[in-house]
Amino acid sequence: MEFIKHADFAAKLRRLADAVENGTHFDIQIAGEAYLCAWLLLECSIEHEREGDEEEIEFQIKWRNEN
Repeated sequence: MEFIKHADFAAKLRRLADAVENGTHFDIQIAGEAYLCAWLLLECSIEHEREGDEEEIEFQIKWRNEN
């Protein structure tokens, strides 16, 4: 898991939201590996988990490579 500054996290979310809204590809680098999301083949979900006094919200995107 890669922990990043709040401002960097917000910037990535903004780029992601713009790409989803505009139907464009979204490229992102995570832990040194580059990814390209193809929106035509995308599945999105939002999940909530609670364990004791900790809560988690997970925004998940899945896609298939176009190759």
